[in-house]
Amino acid sequence: MTQTITAHATLPERIAAGETLISDGATGTWLQAHGLEPGGCPEEFNATRPELVRQMAREYFEAGSDMVLTASFGGSKFMLDKYGHGGRVRELNRLAAEHAKSQAPAGRFVAGSVGPTGEFLQPLGDVSESEMLDAFAEQITALEEGGADAVVIETMFAIEESKLAVRAATENTALTVITTMTFSKGPRGFFTMMGVSPERAARDLAEAGADVVGANCGNGIEAMIELARQMRNATDAPMLVHSNAGIPEIRQGQIVYPETPEFMAPRFEEMAAGGVNIIGGCCGTTPKHIRAISGSLSR
Repeated sequence: MTQTITAHATLPERIAAGETLISDGATGTWLQAHGLEPGGCPEEFNATRPELVRQMAREYFEAGSDMVLTASFGGSKFMLDKYGHGGRVRELNRLAAEHAKSQAPAGRFVAGSVGPTGEFLQPLGDVSESEMLDAFAEQITALEEGGADAVVIETMFAIEESKLAVRAATENTALTVITTMTFSKGPRGFFTMMGVSPERAARDLAEAGADVVGANCGNGIEAMIELARQMRNATDAPMLVHSNAGIPEIRQGQIVYPETPEFMAPRFEEMAAGGVNIIGGCCGTTPKHIRAISGSLSR
């Protein structure tokens, strides 16, 4: 059950008060449903389709989100370089935060979305720690300039990259730092693609300075409940979980996420009761899912 406190409270204050906060749903699949072409650059929409980005934030806030993420997941220099926009990092991330912030009612929050760089650190890859740290700092400081209240470093697979992103945020901004990793379940349990367990992620990221740790993407709601239990057993740090609306399926040539708002809402209640402080959706979730979650928690 949500415990409401003053609308002037900060995000950490509301978490500390024991409130269960509701995040938003998917960004990428929402934009794809509203005109983003396959293989297109979502971040460029902040410059070319600002009204659409603002509409997305508005719909999630109206559905009951306490916190909405920016359209900046692939906004690092490394990712934007792939589209020829590597020189527009500050512009596109600042705009992403400004658009979401312009739609935020009093007492609601905007979190800058920061995804993986798509690169490997040396010696596995070609990127040095300082280069990756600088790339994260460039993106995250631009999100703060645009008015973000927090940063969500999400869909991470490598603990070293996650820690560099946390460091970039803590050393260069005053933002609340949220960090989540993505896990798949195999014969030995849940691990990221790079072999990080949920327990290690929870402990290491909290020790690195993240204010909130957790998991996002890759799984439907029931697997995420299991993941949340494992992470909660490993740390007392505040936790965020963003669940997919199930595993996508191909139906009549279309990608469909099978978990409905009615299916997910009571399971999010279970997750909140288990100690997850911020709950919300990832791929396939919509404002309808968020409205169902909000209604369920407010009963």
